[in-house]
Amino acid sequence: MMATIWKNFRETLNLTPEEEDIINLEKSLINAIVDAREQNGLTQKQLSELCGVKQPVIARLESAVHSPQVNSIIKILKPLGYTLAVVKEEEVNR
Repeated sequence: MMATIWKNFRETLNLTPEEEDIINLEKSLINAIVDAREQNGLTQKQLSELCGVKQPVIARLESAVHSPQVNSIIKILKPLGYTLAVVKEEEVNR
């Protein structure tokens, strides 16, 4: 039921295609971080200890409570064996 409520609410927002792209990019980034943490067998607390970012920040990032700061993302990705890169959209959409 919650998904239906969110879907109905989101439809009322009348987001531009650019806003939809930003939301989708952020969602993909968050999902990749969660997947990487889980593949490494780490809890949020363990990741917190490895990267120096407080566990509540990781929890808020993973639940998409607010947009993550770039420096936090970089700190979180490092112990997971990842980095953040900027690539041309054409390269991503291939």
